[in-house]
This record gives sequence, C-alpha cells and structure tokens, in this order.
Amino acid sequence: MSVANASRQPSPLDVPGACMTLQVGIDQAGQRLDRWLTAQLTAQFPELSRSRIQKLIEQGQVQRNGCICTRKQEPVQVGDRLVVTLPPVVPTELQPEAMPLDILYEDDYLLVINKPAGLVVHPAPGHATGTLVHGLLAHCDRLPEIAGAQRPGIVHRLDKDTSGAIVIAKTDLAHHHLQQQLQAKTAYRLYVAVVHGAPSQTAGTIDLPIGRHPVDRKRMAVLPGDPRARAAVTHWQVLERLGNYTLMQFRLETGRTHQIRVHSRAIGYPIVGDPVYSSGHAPRSLGVNLPGQALHAWKLCFQHPVTGKLIAVTAPWPPVLKTLLTVLRQRCS
Repeated sequence: MSVANASRQPSPLDVPGACMTLQVGIDQAGQRLDRWLTAQLTAQFPELSRSRIQKLIEQGQVQRNGCICTRKQEPVQVGDRLVVTLPPVVPTELQPEAMPLDILYEDDYLLVINKPAGLVVHPAPGHATGTLVHGLLAHCDRLPEIAGAQRPGIVHRLDKDTSGAIVIAKTDLAHHHLQQQLQAKTAYRLYVAVVHGAPSQTAGTIDLPIGRHPVDRKRMAVLPGDPRARAAVTHWQVLERLGNYTLMQFRLETGRTHQIRVHSRAIGYPIVGDPVYSSGHAPRSLGVNLPGQALHAWKLCFQHPVTGKLIAVTAPWPPVLKTLLTVLRQRCS
C-alpha cells in the first residue's frame, strides 16, 4: 500500500530560507508577538506550532519593521510589518550509517519500521552511534528536526529492548499531524507482552501517574500525589493464560517513558525478562535467551497526514517471543 504520489498543495515551509510577510491589523494591537504570529500562521500552516515560532524568534528569524526582534513577549502595534524567515536546513552532525531496516510501510511522507530488540532509537549518553536514527539518515534524503537534531523524524519512542512498529515522519507536516493524533488519542498503539502471574480479571485499565524515580534516576515509578508525575493510562486484556504466566495485550492511552513496564509491575504482573522492573523474575528456568523484556509493539494505527486514509500496520512477532510462548504452552500441556 502506498500513497507516494498523493497530491498536496505546495507550502512555503517546503522551501527553507523562504520568507512570509504579515501586517498587524487595527484590532490586533497589544498582543504578544509569539501569540500573534501563532494565530496568523497556524491556521494555514498547522505544523508551525507556537513552540517552533518561539524558537524562530529566539534565533533572530523574525523582523519587525526591518529590525530583528528576539523578545517573544513584546507586544505588536497597528501597522507593524513582520517578516518571518525559515532558516536553511543545517546538516545534522550525525553521520548516516547504513543498516538493514525492516520497513513495514513507506511513502513520501512517512515510514513504519519493525524495530528489533537491542536497537536504540536515537542517540543518547552511551549510544552515540549505531542507533535507528543513524540508519534512517542513510535511508532517507532528509528528516525533519522538529523533535531536535538528535531525534530527526522521531514521532514516538520504543525502549531499546522493546521490539515492534515505530512510525517515522519524513516531513514537518507529517511529524506535526502524527504527534497531534497521538495527543488526541485518534492514533493508537497495541502491544503484546508475557507477564508473570495470572490476573483474576480478563481486562482492565491502569490509571496511575508516572514520574522519575525519586532515588534511581534511571527508572520511572508510579507516584500518586506527586505534582511532578504525569497522568498515565494503560488498558490491558488477557489474550492467553499459561499457568503462572499470561500473554497480555496493552493499549496506550498516554505515552510516558517505560509506561507499560511500570504499570504492569504496579498491578503485580511484571513483564518477563524486564531487567529493570522485574528484578528476581529472570526466566532462566524457561531456557529462553530473552534480550530483555518480552514486550512487542505489534500494531500501529493512524490517519495518513496527507490523504486522511487509515493506515494500520502490524509488526510480525520476533522469533524469541514465539519460542517463549511455545515453551510456556508445552509446560501447560
């Protein structure tokens, strides 16, 4: 399935270095510069978020009456002439690294990759090379840097040892629309995992806020009542009971760091093989060499940012997860 030839109206945003000129009307005086620009531009160019406009102001890319204006809170006046310049694309410092990519879907605007366990999504301390981003830079001519120079094209993340479907944006427009869908919950992600234990119910919802662990900064934790924690909602369903193990499906309503791993532990069913949140539950007796948590993002559904068509992509389950299920089924027979 491809919509690579889908038509789309050309946009000034497609031409780095292009300028847009606007003038303040008689009923618009007194508004903050960043808010006024956002109101004028986002109706026509929704990918120009207020945060991006603020960055353009800070970078000196906005002129008022011929002078560079860097104060986003400065009020505009009647008759002010504003010129917004999109800076030329600065080549990323990251070096492309050719690597095999399991591409599940691709067109001119986005692609969906089946990420293997063990592959880090973007550069981070300790992972300066060999990430999915490095491979994407070798595969694509250009990726948008809305999410930052170290995360070009990245719309959402998967943990290093979580496998499965991840969508990558090729344009600013695609990135904006895909993130909007995730925030509005019109796009959804389904995961499967093998957990320790046997839930008495067949389905449920976990609504517990998640924040950085107060002692171990490498971990996340459920922190009820902590103002620094962010709301997190995960829906779960039992797919198969395997003795003292269970195959479960999870659907994310929010997308917090380690959300499924933290939530499943919080309700007493940690994910098999999780080195961080399943301490003491390593499945050595099963004889299956898991690379990490038995968690796989198996389905991704969203609306195409240009055509509006529903895109539903499934990622084949990794062999090690299939092996684990086979061993557990044999033990139960």
